[in-house]
Amino acid sequence: MPTHRVLAQAAAPPTGRFLLALAVILAVAFVLARLARRVRQPAVMGEIVGGILLGPSLLSLLPGDPQTKLVPPSTLPYLQLLSQLGLVLFMFGVGYHFDLGQLRTPTARRQVAAVSLTSVALPFGLGAGLAYGLHPWLSQSELKTDGRLGPALFLGAAMSITAFPVLARILAERGLYKDPLGALSLACAAVQDFLAWCILAAVVVVVRASGPWPLARMVIESALLLAVLVLLVRPGLVWVLDPARPWAGGPALTHAVLVVGVLLTAVATEEAGLHAVFGAFAFGAVAPHRRIDESAPQVPERIEQTSLLLLPVFFTVTGMSVDVSGLGVRGLVMTAAVVVVACAGKFTGAFGAARLTGATPREATALGVLLNCRGLTELVILNVGLSLGVIDTRLFTAMVLMAVVTTLMTGPLLHRVRPPLPQVPERPARRPAREAG
Repeated sequence: MPTHRVLAQAAAPPTGRFLLALAVILAVAFVLARLARRVRQPAVMGEIVGGILLGPSLLSLLPGDPQTKLVPPSTLPYLQLLSQLGLVLFMFGVGYHFDLGQLRTPTARRQVAAVSLTSVALPFGLGAGLAYGLHPWLSQSELKTDGRLGPALFLGAAMSITAFPVLARILAERGLYKDPLGALSLACAAVQDFLAWCILAAVVVVVRASGPWPLARMVIESALLLAVLVLLVRPGLVWVLDPARPWAGGPALTHAVLVVGVLLTAVATEEAGLHAVFGAFAFGAVAPHRRIDESAPQVPERIEQTSLLLLPVFFTVTGMSVDVSGLGVRGLVMTAAVVVVACAGKFTGAFGAARLTGATPREATALGVLLNCRGLTELVILNVGLSLGVIDTRLFTAMVLMAVVTTLMTGPLLHRVRPPLPQVPERPARRPAREAG
C-alpha cells in the first residue's frame, strides 16, 4: 500500500508502539550495515536494503501480517516526520562538504566541466525520452500532473544524479580518496549533484505552479532566498560565530546556530514552494566553513552523526512505498529499461568525455563506473518526485531498484578496473640524535 494512503488511515499510536518500531528499524539497519561491510559494500547499502525489507516487498509475503506488528501503520506519520528531520540534517552535511577547491589547475577544471556536463546531459536526455515512452503505463490516478512534461523532466533529473556521500565512502575504503582519479570523480559528482538539484528545483517550480504568475513568483522567491543566504546569512554567521564576541559559547553555540539555521532555511524553501531539502543543502553550502573549522570543527560531524542515526527511518518510510512483489510484467520491463538507460547514459557520458580530455581507457572506465553510483541521493530525489505526483509507485519501485543495483555494482566493477591501493604503514618519525640521547 502506498505510504500516503497508509498515513491517511493512521491513528495516533501509543508511545510504546512507536518506540518499538524505531527499535526494530535501527536494529535491522545495524545488522544489515555490518553484513554489507563484510561483502565489501558501503554500510548505507545495508541500511537501504533493510528499509526495503521492512516494507511490503518481503513482509507482505510472510504469514501472520508481520509488517503491521513490526511497524504499525499508526506509527508511520511520526516516522515520516522523524525521517524528514534526518533528511534535512543529512542534506546540510552534503551542502557543507560541497567543495571544488581540490582541483585548481586549468586542465583539471576543463576535465571536470566536460565530464560533469556530458554525464548529466546524456542521462537527462535518455531519462526524459524513457519517461515519454513509459507514460502510458503509469497509473494516471496517482499522478498529480497533466501531460508528460513533468514526468519527463523529473526522470531526466533523477537519472543525472550521482551519490556524492556514498561515492566518497567507496573511495576512502578503496584507498583512492587522495588519488587523482578519486579527486576527479568527487569533483565531478559534486558538480553533477549541484546541476541535478538545480534541474530538480526547476521541475518542482514547473509542476507546482498553476500558471505564469505563480511560476514567476516561485522563481523570484527562490532567487531572493538564495541572495539572502549568500549576502546576509553567510556574513551574519561569520559575525555571530566570531570567538571574540562576548556571547561566544564554543561548540554549544555553533551547534545551536547551525541547527536552527538549517531548520529555518528548510522552512523558508517549503514556504517558497520548493522542498525542504533544497534549503538545507543551500544553508550547508553557504555556511562559513573556515570559521566553523577553526572554532568548533566537531559540530558538523555531530550533526552528520545525528542524521546518520535517523536515516534508517527515512529508508524504512521509503521502503513502505516499494513493492517488488507487485511489479508485474510491465513493472519488470520498466525496471530493466530504467537500469539499462541509467547505466548507459551515465557510463557513456563520463567515459566519452574523459577520453576526449586526455584520460586513459582504464581511467575513463573507472570514472564511468564511479559516477554511475547513485545510492542515497537518488532515494532523496525519488521521494521528492513521489510527493510531487510526477511518478507512480510502480515507477518509484523501479527507480529504487535501479539505485540499489547501480550502487551495488560500483564496488566489484571498480575492483576489476582499479584494484585498491596497498595501505603502506607509516613509519614513526625519527627523533634528532640530541633528543634521542
